[in-house]
Amino acid sequence: MMHVQHLKGKSFGSIVNGVDLENMDNDTWKQLYELWIERALLIFPKVFLSPAGQDKFALRFGNLEFPRTAITNIGKEEKLHHEISDDVVKVLRGNEGWHHDSTYMPVQAKAAVFSAEIVPTSGGSTGWADMRSAYESLDPILQERVESMRAYHSYYYSQGRDGYLPNEQNEDGTYNYYGFHGEEISLRPLVKVHPDTGVRNLIIGRHAHDIIGMSKEESKSFLDDLNDFACQEQHVFYHDWEPGDAVIWDNRRLMHRATPYDMTEQRRMWHTRIAGDVQTESALNHQPI
Repeated sequence: MMHVQHLKGKSFGSIVNGVDLENMDNDTWKQLYELWIERALLIFPKVFLSPAGQDKFALRFGNLEFPRTAITNIGKEEKLHHEISDDVVKVLRGNEGWHHDSTYMPVQAKAAVFSAEIVPTSGGSTGWADMRSAYESLDPILQERVESMRAYHSYYYSQGRDGYLPNEQNEDGTYNYYGFHGEEISLRPLVKVHPDTGVRNLIIGRHAHDIIGMSKEESKSFLDDLNDFACQEQHVFYHDWEPGDAVIWDNRRLMHRATPYDMTEQRRMWHTRIAGDVQTESALNHQPI
């Protein structure tokens, strides 16, 4: 039987026990999905999803942007990537900034399933921030102001600003890592109406830059202040991982970030990204025909 415990004092998130995520009946699935739409983050302690089972569970929420993929500092033959000049480390360190997944792509991701296989002795927790409660807590004048704002989202921008661009660049200016595409930079509103709830939330984070109508410096300062406001303690929850834990979060509503850990220790997580609906998650300049 499914047992649900909402995160104490938080506007989002629930811990769920007693569900076989790989073999649910339709009634259980319906309850779980409705809970997810309401709470945006579901945490399943020590469920130990199988590789195929993780993707099978993710597919219940929609088509996959990409299947189960390792997010890890463990390389071939158990080599540990830990030096900041290492391209793998640059990706991992970049993930420590608050962001929504794939806002830099033509279609923003809907959600993600994330699970833990190997965790370090300390650090490496994951944080989520509720952009619905952040928007609702804005001063009404600022709420009205951000309603009409649009910003570009780019992985080149976020990784470049933090000094984490890959070491080798292709002749066309791209890099051989996911997200460094050669398509037009995605333009998105700062305020999104959630397609399932009809409730507004912010879409911001480290990939957002160059608000239309602002200078680069004015935009940078405004977005930094907005991100800091949105990710205050009352809007945020951090999960300390145990092997076998799994989560599913709503990428349309929540931002997330990794936290630092000693990269001379092993950490291996598994990420399945669920594709957004092209009708509701496409960038303004990548609308379906």
